[in-house]
Amino acid sequence: MALSAGIHPKIVQERLGHSGVAITLDTYSHVTESLHGDAANLVASLIASAPVRTPLANVGGGGDE
Repeated sequence: MALSAGIHPKIVQERLGHSGVAITLDTYSHVTESLHGDAANLVASLIASAPVRTPLANVGGGGDE
């Protein structure tokens, strides 16, 4: 339930007393599979809302190259 709620796996690992986060993720990987779509949607929304940056023309100010 903690992983599904978005709690970081390292926190879940420590709370459950597992010796490493790999044990937690291996044990509860079925939970994390359901989170892939949510993660993809979140990253897509972050990319879509990121400001567009254009490269500067003639960086360096030359011109007669």
